[in-house]
Amino acid sequence: MRFSYAKLWKLLIDKKMVKRDLMEATGVTSSTIAKMGKEQPVALEVLGRVCKALNCNIGDVVDVLFDD
Repeated sequence: MRFSYAKLWKLLIDKKMVKRDLMEATGVTSSTIAKMGKEQPVALEVLGRVCKALNCNIGDVVDVLFDD
């Protein structure tokens, strides 16, 4: 199982933000951002902070990908 954060990266582009801006707005570390870039899971609390900062829901930032 993998997690796609492609929606998050697109949302950042739409809001004219970069990953550094997201880190500053949420307090998320660079290692967490790196995990997201590698389609790895992150804590639900982190996703909650991201959603609060971007005024969106979890489904707007992450998709679950099931390996067959």
